[in-house]
Amino acid sequence: MLIMMLLMISLMAVVCAFLIRGVVNFYENEFYEKMQSVFSMPEFVSDLRAAAGEENGAERMDEILSAYSGALGVDGSTRTYSVLDGSTGAVLVGEEPGETTPNIITALTGEPASARNASASYMDVAVPITNGDSEYVVYVRDNKQKAGDLNRRIFLIIMEALLVGLVISVVLSFLLSKTLVVPIQSLTRAAELMAGGDFSDRIETQESDEIGVLTNTFNNMADRLHTTLEDIENERNKLSTVFLHMTDGVMAFSRSGALIQYNPAASRLLEMSFDDGPTFDALFGDIVSLDLALGLGTSDVLEAEREINDRHLEMFLAPFSGEGEQGGGILVVIHDVTEQVRSDQQRREFVANVSHELRTPITSVRSYAETLTESGDDMEAEMRRRFLDVIMNESDRMTKIVQDLLVLSRFDSEKTEMTFERFDMAESLRHVYDALIIDAEKKGMTMSLELESEPIMLEGDRARIEQVVINVISNSVRYTPEYGSITVSARGGDEVSVSVADTGIGIPEADVPHLFDRFYRVDKGRSRAQGGTGLGLSIAKEIVDRHNGRIDVKSKLGEGTTVTVTLPAVRKGAAS
Repeated sequence: MLIMMLLMISLMAVVCAFLIRGVVNFYENEFYEKMQSVFSMPEFVSDLRAAAGEENGAERMDEILSAYSGALGVDGSTRTYSVLDGSTGAVLVGEEPGETTPNIITALTGEPASARNASASYMDVAVPITNGDSEYVVYVRDNKQKAGDLNRRIFLIIMEALLVGLVISVVLSFLLSKTLVVPIQSLTRAAELMAGGDFSDRIETQESDEIGVLTNTFNNMADRLHTTLEDIENERNKLSTVFLHMTDGVMAFSRSGALIQYNPAASRLLEMSFDDGPTFDALFGDIVSLDLALGLGTSDVLEAEREINDRHLEMFLAPFSGEGEQGGGILVVIHDVTEQVRSDQQRREFVANVSHELRTPITSVRSYAETLTESGDDMEAEMRRRFLDVIMNESDRMTKIVQDLLVLSRFDSEKTEMTFERFDMAESLRHVYDALIIDAEKKGMTMSLELESEPIMLEGDRARIEQVVINVISNSVRYTPEYGSITVSARGGDEVSVSVADTGIGIPEADVPHLFDRFYRVDKGRSRAQGGTGLGLSIAKEIVDRHNGRIDVKSKLGEGTTVTVTLPAVRKGAAS
C-alpha cells in the first residue's frame, strides 16, 4: 500500500510539475508570438512612426496602442503598455514599469528587445519608435498573473485528483496486497513450520499465475525435502545404532587433538572413561604424534597393536577431511583381536600337542619294537610279553587320541548325528557307576551315588550323555589322591542336573575358563603321566551344547572340584 501511495504521489508530482511548466511556457510563447505578430504589422508600425512625428506624439501613439489593445492582449490589469521617452526612458503615457528592465535598456539603444527571463515575475517587450528627432519606446509588460492563477487552479485540480487517486490506490493496493501478500504469508508460515521440522502444512491454491506456480513448487519442495530428511534420519538412526552397538571401538579427534566423538565399545576396549576428554596425544601419542597422523594421505592407514590386560587390540588410524580450517581430524578404529590371537595360539598349541601326543607313543612303540627285533629269540618270554604289553598300551593310547580327534572333527563339521530318545538318567548313572567304581577302589577312593527314588527321565542321546558322565568321573578319579572321595548325584524336573564332586587337587581359578579348550591341561606333566589327552572335557562340552545344556565347573585349589552338567528334560521343539 505504501508503495502504491508513493507511486501515486510521485506520478501526480511529476504531472503537476510538467503541467505548471507547460502552462508557463505556453503563456510565455503566446505573449511573445503575439507581440511578434503585432509589431510585425507594417500599418501598425507606420502609424506609430507617423504619430511619433507629430507635436503631441506620445498621446497620438497612446491612441494607436489603445486601438490595437485587443490584438496586443492588453487588459489594463495583467498586461499593460507604456510609451517611454526614447532618450531618458521616462514614462510619457501609460503604466509605470516600476523598474528599468534589460529590454528597456536595449530599446533605449535603438534596438527592439524581447529577451525572455524565466526567473523573472513578468514578461516584457520594448520596441523603439523614431521619426526624425522624435524618439519613443513602446513598452508592453505582462505580470504573469494569469499564468499564476492558471497554475494555482491546475495545482488544486491535481491535489483533488491526488486525493481521489490516493483513495483509489489504497483500495486497489489493499486488494492487490491481499492477492499477493496472503499467499506469501502462507508461504512464510509454512516455511517457518518447515524450519521447525513440521512438514505437514500444505498451501492450497487454485491460481495458475506466478504465485500459484510458486506455491505448487513450494509444496513439491516440501514433500521432497520431507522425504529426503526422513531418508537421512533413517540412515542416521541406522548409522547411530551401528555406531553405538558395534563391537569395534571408534574414536574421532579434531585437528587440535580434542576428542569429539566415541562409542561405548571404545571405552570398553580401552578400559577407561572419556569423561575428562583425553587428547589424541594422551591416548595414542606413543604410537604416532598428532602432526604425523594428520600428515598421512587420505588413502593411508596406520596400523598398530596394543595389549591391555588380557585383551589384544588392533588399531587403525587414518585422517578424515572436513570443511573449514577446523574441519577434519583423525579417526581411530579399535578392533578386538583377542579371540583371533587366542585361536592362533590354540591352533599352534593344538598342532604341537597332537604332534607331541602322537610322537611319544610312536617313539615308545618303535623303541620297544626295535628292541624285540634286535633281540630275536634271545629275549626271555616274560620280557617279551612285557614289551608287547607296552606296545599294545601305546597303540591303544594313539587309537584313543585319534578317535577323540575324529569325534571333535565330526562335531566341527556338523556331521555327527545324535539319536534322541527318552531314557532314565538314574539307570544310566548306575551303569556308569558300576563301570568306574573298580578304578576308584583301586586307588583306595570312596565313590558314592546319590539318586532320587523316582526315575529321572531325560530325552537325549543316551550313549553320548553317558560318555560325558564317564569323562567327568574319570577326571575326578584321575586327579583325586588316594583315599579321597567322589560323590555322583542327580536330580530331575524341568531340567536334569548331574553333579560330580570330588576332594581332589582342585584347579587354579585362572585355569577354570580354559578347561574346555582342546588339549588344555592345568599341569601338563602330571596329565600326560596319568594318561590324559586334554580332549575329554572338550568332547563333553560339545555333546552338552548339542543337547542345549550347560556344564559348569566350581573348584578350589587343594580342596576339590565340582562339575555340574545340566540338561533340559525334554528337547526343545520335541513332543512331550
